[in-house]
Amino acid sequence: MIKGFGRANILLPNNSKLGIKDALYLPESRRNLLSFKDVCAHGYHTETIDEDKKEYLYIISYMSGQKLVLEKLHVFSSGIYYTIMKSIVTNIMIHQNCFDLKIFMLWHD
Repeated sequence: MIKGFGRANILLPNNSKLGIKDALYLPESRRNLLSFKDVCAHGYHTETIDEDKKEYLYIISYMSGQKLVLEKLHVFSSGIYYTIMKSIVTNIMIHQNCFDLKIFMLWHD
């Protein structure tokens, strides 16, 4: 059940940062989804690559005309790509109270 929504700041394994404007918060979920729309909204691109008979999804960026592979995501046999994401903890001061906003992780250990 969705318990809330709002901005989520996440960090991918190779330190690529994404801020998702309308993320849904599901505290009981063991996994969360990231859409291609959210990846592209940050100026990144995606492409699939076969390496040694294994498929990967690359999140790429272009800098000075050079293609940079920022992230390499593995694929399940179902065709769903996966990675580990960490939340970026944000502290906000409102009326002199400090709230620790721990967003969510894509993959729980």
